Order: sequence, then structure tokens, then C-alpha cells
Amino acid sequence: MVNADSPLNIEIWNLVFIQFNANPGGTFTPLPAQHVDTGMGFERICSIMQCTNNFKDFSGIISNYETDVFAPIFQKLEEMSGKKYASTLEPQASSLKPQVSIDIAFRVIADHIRCLSFSIADGILPSNEGRGYVLRRILRRAVRYGRALGFQETFFYQLADTVVESFGDAFPELIKNHGRISKTLKAEEEAFNRTLDRGIELFEQVVRKISGTIFPAEEAFKLYDTFGFPLDLTELMARERDLTVDVEGVEIRMNEQRERARADHAAKKSVVLVESEGLDVKPTVFVGFDHLETEAVVEAVTPADNDEYSIVLDRTPCYAEMGGQLGDHGTLIVPGHDDIADGTLKIIDTQKQGELFVHRAKLLSGRAPEPGEGVLVDVDAERRGDIQRHHTATHLFHWALHKLVSEDARQRGSLVANDRMRFDFNSPEKLSDTQIAEIEKLINDRITANEPVYWSEVPFTEVQKHSTIQQFFGEKYGDTVRVLQIGGVEHSFDGFSMELCGGCHVRNTGDLGPFKIMSESSIAAGIRRIEASCGSHAKRFIEEQKAKAAESQAQAEAAETKKKAAKQRQSEMQEQAPAIAEKLLGKVKDGLLVENMGEADAGLLSAIMDVLQPHLKSTVAVLAGTSDGKVALICAVTPDLVKEGKNAGKIIGAIAKQCGGGGGGKPDRAQAGGKNPDALTEALKSVTL
Repeated sequence: MVNADSPLNIEIWNLVFIQFNANPGGTFTPLPAQHVDTGMGFERICSIMQCTNNFKDFSGIISNYETDVFAPIFQKLEEMSGKKYASTLEPQASSLKPQVSIDIAFRVIADHIRCLSFSIADGILPSNEGRGYVLRRILRRAVRYGRALGFQETFFYQLADTVVESFGDAFPELIKNHGRISKTLKAEEEAFNRTLDRGIELFEQVVRKISGTIFPAEEAFKLYDTFGFPLDLTELMARERDLTVDVEGVEIRMNEQRERARADHAAKKSVVLVESEGLDVKPTVFVGFDHLETEAVVEAVTPADNDEYSIVLDRTPCYAEMGGQLGDHGTLIVPGHDDIADGTLKIIDTQKQGELFVHRAKLLSGRAPEPGEGVLVDVDAERRGDIQRHHTATHLFHWALHKLVSEDARQRGSLVANDRMRFDFNSPEKLSDTQIAEIEKLINDRITANEPVYWSEVPFTEVQKHSTIQQFFGEKYGDTVRVLQIGGVEHSFDGFSMELCGGCHVRNTGDLGPFKIMSESSIAAGIRRIEASCGSHAKRFIEEQKAKAAESQAQAEAAETKKKAAKQRQSEMQEQAPAIAEKLLGKVKDGLLVENMGEADAGLLSAIMDVLQPHLKSTVAVLAGTSDGKVALICAVTPDLVKEGKNAGKIIGAIAKQCGGGGGGKPDRAQAGGKNPDALTEALKSVTL
């Protein structure tokens, strides 16, 4: 009965003898440590132990899912969904598909919530790359199975509480990171829910049109590219319908899209180089870490439009755009005689092409240089200084983010410019105002402390010995790397911030000046972005914010003063309501009174009408006013005219409609409002008996 799928057999363990290393070519080498792998997993132990009580009649033989490992999660799912786990693989009705069993949905969801809770507790977060993408796919699969249990809104993240409660004693990191687990799962689930329902609807539309067994590549790619529906989810749903997705066709379309994107990017960034005859263009030597000007030899020149040239030099102090840091600007001089330059060019960008630094330069005067000619190159020192300040500030922000928000926050992109820095990072929720203030204070404290900044090139093998030097899982590094260290003693690797970085930096944190976060926003699901500045740019931003705040305060005070004055006037008018009503009685003409009271709200108009209405005879009276940019209207009709068919509600409604509003009431009295005071005069002219 062994290996014959008999329910009377349970595999307690299988023994794997770890003894040899299998070499290429088919030979075997004894391992230095030899042992036996029993394959006795935790869930299997529970399954065996919990079925032995009824082993004689085999009624207690159960799968891992019937153990108390999964029971708490299943119980919570039953409470939330109103459905029962029946321990059967027979298909049951579901809101997703008949082929999807409720039991299978229970098992998938329970298994996946454990996996995600433990992974997030260990610092892995859902993303679009590497292991983070594996988590994202697992979560999406679980959420999609939730439809089989009737879940249309977010539900999955709530199960994390049960996982923490069940396993927290044995795995305290679950308790420590409970909040982060729930927030991360909720953010991911909310983002995916927006995609899921639309994707399922479109999937079903395609399925209804299919006559064979192949789900078309064009439709699968459309689901992915246009609606963000994951290909692996399309494959899963197709398998449930006994369909096969044309994955190869999808990959062809994805590759075509990537090529178009690369071509578009290359067209925007490319610089076509023309090597002069007989000239061997060698890799550019960068000297800009230590020098901002140098003499150089022109290796190649390519003319461009509008007196612009692409110039390659044998050496340069200009940093080419890399790692988020913008390329340098500067000046290129073609020497002449008697200290008079033959040509002056302004370097407006520096880009890297392979191992070459390409200077895009605009001719200001004279002529462009020729290959083989010596030139003088000078970096725009003020702009470079601003860039260096913002680059060092980027590292300080990364350090502060880890210290105050999350050690698992990882840089997802950056821009280091002369006027600002931009830093993208993973986070399930936005930074609070308190966190932003704390980060700013921590960074400014380090700036005030004037900590030293060092950089050095060391073998990557040396870096691997120091866990305090920040490097990222999945990144590829060369044999030699550049370490940026802030604080501590040079070459000691004891700074408070240490990362691998090939950019330009200041020598001391005190050179940064004040640091200010200008904005915090979301750019994608689980990805936040901050923009910040330091030095003179931060000072200017702070002054602009102060000026805006002062202007807003002045506007608020002016509005409040105006509001108080209006209230005072209306209060005075309400006291004078009898006198005002008496004057209005004198304005009744041919049974009609229509009066714009100017600055008056609904309360004032009502008070005046209360006094006026008892004295009206065979009259339709309409009073109007404006307050806080809105229109107020009130109408009264005497009883005799009501009997003749006049209706205050209809009259006032017609006026209000012309003023962009509405309202109504009883035939003898009604009120209304509007949003457009400019239309009031014409609207009142339309009132007739």
C-alpha cells in the first residue's frame, strides 16, 4: 500500500543520507560532515501526534490542515466569512468559480497568512523585485482566494492578529513587529483589491469568447500591461478553467515592450560619438573627487544642433550622472595665444556612456576643440557644492529613517540635484508629521555636531567582514567598492552611517547647513517619496513657507474681521427688523415685493419676514441676500393668493435654480439658497405674479 495513495498509510519520515558531493562528470566526493535528514517537519509531528488516539479504526487519520496548527486561523476565517471548513476536497459552490473548493480557499489563505506574517516580521516586504515580489504574488493569490469565501473588501490583514496570538510566544519577533505586519498587509491588500475585481471581470469576458483551450497571449498581456493584473494570477485562473495561457506569446510582447522602453530611454539620453581617424578612444579618467579643474586632451568631438557638441576627454573633473546624482556643469576652454582663448564652451551636462564621460557643451564664443587638442576643464564649483551637500544629506536621511522609522526601510530610488534631494523608500504608510519633525531634528543635530565625512576604496571582501556597512540583498558589487563613512575615525569603519557609494560628498556634516523636508508623498503601493533640501536652498524654502504662512494668517484674519463685521451688521439689522419690515411694506407694488437686502444671511431674512408677513395683503414677497459668497432666499405668499395657485416653494425654487442652488417649502412660505451671487440680480427680475 506504500506509495499507492492508500489512506491507511502515513509517512512519518523519510531518511535522506547526506554523504557525498556530486561532482560534474559523475564522480562523488565524501562530504566532511555526514548526517541523516529525517524530513520530520513540525506540522508532520503535530499531524502524527493528534491522530494516534483513534489510530485503531483509522478515523483519526488527518492531514496537517486538521491539526491545531491551523485550527485558530480556520476558526477566525469561519467567523469572518460565515462559511465552514468541512475537511473535504469535494467542490463546493463559491462566488468565484465552482471549481474552487471552499476548503481549498481556507487552506491557501491560512498557509499564506503564516508565510507573509513571518516574512514581514523578518524584514522582507512585498515589492516588485526579488523575494519581495514572491511575497507580493503570495499575498495576491490569497486575496484572490478570498473571493471564494465571499470577501469583497479587505480581510486578509486581519488574520495576522491570529497568527501573532498563536505563534508569538515561540517567535517574539511576531509580537515586536505586529503593527508593521498588519499595516503592510492592509496597504498591499487595498492596492490589489482595486485591480482584482476589474481583472476578474475582464478575464471572464475573454473566457466567454474562447472556443479552444488556449487563453490568448494578447489578452493576458493586456490584463497585465493595461490593468496591472499579474500574469501568474491569470495562469492560475486559466488552469481552473482547464485553459492554458500562451505564456511564450506574453513574454514576446513583454520583451517587445521592454525594448521599446529601452529605445525610448536611449533616444532621450544617447550621445552619438564619432571617433576621429586614427584616434583610439580610451576610458575616461575621473579626477573630480580631488580636483575641480584639470588640463585634458580631447579624444572625440561630435557636432550637434544649436552650437552644441558632445565631447570626450582623456580625463575630467566633471562627475557623470550616476546613482541618482546629476551630471556636472562647467566650462571648457580651448587655449589660444597671449592668454586669449580660441574657444569657450559651457558644459551643460555630463553623462556616462560605457567607460566614457561625455560632456554636452554649448559653444559660447570662438571655435569648438578638435580631437587631440589640449583643453582646460573647470567644474561649476557652486553647483557641485550644492549637489555634494544634498548627496551627503541623502545618506543622513537614510540613517535617520532606519533609526526612527524602520530598520527594514530600503532605498528604492533617489535624485541628488543642486537644489534638492529626492529619496524613495518602502513603507506601508506615510510618515507622520511627528516622524518628519523627529527625522529633521536628528539630522540637524548631526549637522550641528560637524561630524567628519570619509570615503575610501576597499576590496569588497573587506566590506563583507563589517556588517555595519550598509549593502543590499541582491545587489551586484565589483571587486573594489567605495565606502562612505560619516562620523568615527577614518578607515576604522566605526561611523554611525556607512554605505557603499560612488558619489560626491562634503568633508564635514557642518557644511550642509540646515536640513528641511519639503514634501512627503506616495508614488506607488508601499513606496513613499520625500523631497528635501539643505543649505541656502533649505533656508529659502523655510523663508517662503514663513511668508506663505504669514500671508495665510493675514488672509484668515481679514476674513474673520469681515465675518465679524457682517455678523455685527446683521445683528443690528435683526434688531431693526420691525423698522425694516415697515419700510418694505411701502415698497409693495401691485401685490408684489422683491427686494435684495445686500449683506444678509438666511437667519436675518427669516427674522425680517417674520415681522413682515402678518402685515401683507394679497402679496407675493421675495427677500434675498448674500453672505460668505452664498445666496440666501425667502418667499412668502398670502393665503388668498395660495388659493389662486401661487406657491412659495415653486417661486423660490425657480430663483434658486438660476443662482446655482435649490430649496423649497410650503406654499405660503419657503426658503432656498444658491452658490452664485453674481446671478442674483437677474434672477430676481424674473419674479412676477
